[in-house]
Amino acid sequence: MRITGDWLSQPGTQTLCAVLDEAGHRALFVGGCVRNALLGQPVADLDLATDALPERVSALASAAGLKVVPTGIEHGTVTVVADGVPHEVTTFRRDVETFGRHAVVAFSDDVAEDAARRDFTMNALYAEISGTVIDPLGGLPDLIARRVRFVGDPIRRIEEDYLRILRFFRFHAIYGDPAGGLDAEGLAACAARVEGIGHLSRERVGAEMRKLLGAADPAPAVAAMERAGVLAPVLPGAESRTLPVLVHLEAGREPDWLVRLASLGGEDAAGHLRLSRADAQSLEKLLSAVVEEAPPAERGYRLGARLGAGAVLLRAALTATAPPEGWEAAVARGADARFPVRAADLMPALCGPALGARLRELEERWIASGFRLDREALLA
Repeated sequence: MRITGDWLSQPGTQTLCAVLDEAGHRALFVGGCVRNALLGQPVADLDLATDALPERVSALASAAGLKVVPTGIEHGTVTVVADGVPHEVTTFRRDVETFGRHAVVAFSDDVAEDAARRDFTMNALYAEISGTVIDPLGGLPDLIARRVRFVGDPIRRIEEDYLRILRFFRFHAIYGDPAGGLDAEGLAACAARVEGIGHLSRERVGAEMRKLLGAADPAPAVAAMERAGVLAPVLPGAESRTLPVLVHLEAGREPDWLVRLASLGGEDAAGHLRLSRADAQSLEKLLSAVVEEAPPAERGYRLGARLGAGAVLLRAALTATAPPEGWEAAVARGADARFPVRAADLMPALCGPALGARLRELEERWIASGFRLDREALLA
């Protein structure tokens, strides 16, 4: 089997692979670029695996006039920038000893040993610059079947890095068969080692959940997380039942991971997932807004286009009702509206609490008019 793609024929990529090949070394693309090319999905990051030691890669690339950045040389990785395109080049490795995320590795000249230390079989696929696919572990059938399966013993893979529990569900949401269930052995291993999530930093957990909730349809994966006991330690009190309704209502719209997070509920999502201040504030606005019913136009005015649309969909999902007809245009109209009265228009006749109360009263009248009343009409 062969892969194709413009990225394979980039001059800088061709040069780097030729430099390693002419020096007697292998240069194999690995991981996401190979997986996505086989699935017909966009390729972003270019990762290469080689039997050349990192110092050798650096010397050869530098001699060819390519820029070398020692991004992780102690782990066998250097970044080679060729024609402005970064290529992360890592020497084949095998594990000597592992302790959670950290491991003692030894460099290898065997691609099968390198493949054996990767997380999922669909990520243990390699390709030559010609596009020829190399499958040391027989993972190609898993990719074709859209089956996310751990390499080797799932328990061991998870104990090497407990974030792989969350990656298992995220990869299923993005690359798995939408009509199929999760790999039973992998799911059981995640449930058996769920306590390991407590060893992860909240930043890593939050970043992984953001990616998961940004998938086209994360609902089946999140429901499986809940059944396996994985959702509770990630976000205590969260429930998955509203998420599939929200995803259904979102049809045709760009997914918004934050609105989907709001649908899960739970205790202090901002703290448990270590959200940025901006995301935490947006989440709080969403959760506060959906408590009370409001017209879509008012949602747009008070929350803006993005959060206004999210609030309409979220309330509809929570109440199991359809959004009002024409809600999207109404939200957009509200988001563009600008209240025409300013505090200065009411001063000095009013000041302090009385001024604030009058402004709020006029704003409510203006909203109720569908934003039609102008400044003169409101002040008359």
